[in-house]
Amino acid sequence: MLKVIYVAGKYRANSDNGVFDNIIHARREAVKLWNQNWAVICPHTNSMFMGSRLGGDEKFIEGDLEILSRCDAIFMLSGFSHSVGAMIELEKAKELGLEIYYE
Repeated sequence: MLKVIYVAGKYRANSDNGVFDNIIHARREAVKLWNQNWAVICPHTNSMFMGSRLGGDEKFIEGDLEILSRCDAIFMLSGFSHSVGAMIELEKAKELGLEIYYE
């Protein structure tokens, strides 16, 4: 059975192009993880450009933490320490005792 890994890292940026770059970065790493026989949850691609339609970050972080709680591991993208959300996800992963990997 495949283990499930959650990709965490910076999503927000100062421009739509910056957000797009962050999504592509996460997607690229997610593909690598799939090729390493993980089942991958990549929230960057799951909810890309939905923020303005759903009422803000709180709804996303709540949902992301619920998804994370059902995973076996977390993969921290480079630059994750510049993301408030990714830091919350990392702390939750530690609390849950998940395997932690870093780009």
